[in-house]
Amino acid sequence: RPVGLTGAACLLRRCDVVLPVVHGPHGEDGTLAALCDLAGLPYVGSGLRAGALAMDKWTTKLVAAAVGVATAPGVLLTPGTRAAYAWTHPVVVKPVAAGSSHGVSMVARTEDLDAALAAAFALDDRVLVEDVVVGREIDVAVLARPDGSRVVAPTLEIVTAASDGVFGYEEKYGGTADFRIPAPLDETDTKTLEDAAVAVFDALGCAGVARVDFFWTQDGPVLNEVNTMPGFTEQSQVPKMFAAAGLAYADLLDLLVRDAVAPGMER
Repeated sequence: RPVGLTGAACLLRRCDVVLPVVHGPHGEDGTLAALCDLAGLPYVGSGLRAGALAMDKWTTKLVAAAVGVATAPGVLLTPGTRAAYAWTHPVVVKPVAAGSSHGVSMVARTEDLDAALAAAFALDDRVLVEDVVVGREIDVAVLARPDGSRVVAPTLEIVTAASDGVFGYEEKYGGTADFRIPAPLDETDTKTLEDAAVAVFDALGCAGVARVDFFWTQDGPVLNEVNTMPGFTEQSQVPKMFAAAGLAYADLLDLLVRDAVAPGMER
């Protein structure tokens, strides 16, 4: 049951460090990080600013463009501009700030647009409509260490069986996803993806570990989104990626917690 702000503060006072593994609004959007900041507690992962920026998919596109990383062409819709949008080609409709693929739809026919927009606007008052990107879905995990270095785990390719090509909620949490680690890419392409991931990670001001998701196209990487608090079950992408590098799940968690309380990491 809800404990309220006072109850949360009392609970937090008993903690040495917080691992805020909560997705979506009021979680990875910086809300929990801000609460920890106010409580004076060290925590794993990105702070308020990076969490808020990365949660906003439109803002993330602007940041990526500023550091030379491509994103899918798209438009931002609000309730006031919704009626003026006309469908002309296949698009992906998504809430600007939601999680776990909630409210995301592929629209291949004009008659499906209204339902897709309604589903997205039910979760957010700002909706992103992007061109469909044809490419392989590749994830890159970036880990920031206290000494300022960046560790990049082996890349992961998602091979989805969904009929619409969208890696959605059921596959993410139903255990049916096909993850291939490392992604079958040559050394040059892998380096290109890693450099793009680190550039976006740093431009957003991320900390701890984040998952940077791309489409690998014939023209190179196209950023999809950034997860400042990615899924963290043992079967989730980021733990699997670091396990492929020899860092077991428990050791990854231990490293993140130790880094959060390391000297010089005080926020």
